[in-house]
Amino acid sequence: MAGRFVYWMNVSLDLFIEREAGEHGDIAGPSWIRLGEPLHREFNARARALSMMVQGRTVYEMMDPFWPNARTDESLPGYMREYGEIWTDIPKVLVSRTRTTAEHNTRIIGGDNAIEQLAVLRREADGDIGVGGATLATQLQREHLLDELLVFTHPVVLGAGRPLFDALDQPLELDLLEQRPFDQGVTMHRYAVRGAR
Repeated sequence: MAGRFVYWMNVSLDLFIEREAGEHGDIAGPSWIRLGEPLHREFNARARALSMMVQGRTVYEMMDPFWPNARTDESLPGYMREYGEIWTDIPKVLVSRTRTTAEHNTRIIGGDNAIEQLAVLRREADGDIGVGGATLATQLQREHLLDELLVFTHPVVLGAGRPLFDALDQPLELDLLEQRPFDQGVTMHRYAVRGAR
């Protein structure tokens, strides 16, 4: 059984993941992200079920060192400390041309054949592999390696910013697998990506 790449992201109603570059530098995120306890517990459950995570440099550097430090930060609620444990312990792959070192159960894939290396990883893995980063997800989709899209839509229209995907070669056709509302008007939609190989 092969692994499956699942692109997981918070988005606005108009499918932007950030309005200003770097606005996720504070892990709490920009004010338009409505991340209450029920939604965070959903993140924890879904992250715990992953076999590994594959992240681009920007996403990885947003997560580290905050989440490893969160594990023992008593000022944070328990569900955030729990996510810190999950993120730190899960096997991770960092896709980067510039980083040469990483900690917390992370290996680095870089160079011009990174997507080919990820295709091999997907073929040899078992279970769902979380994908973090729009550039990475776009590259995987162009090679028909993206299996699912998991979006948490927040009730805001940003009007501009970084889109969920870079320009795609053709429309991305999806089949709805699951949907669920959360507090503060957030909705989750999980889609299968048609044409994944």
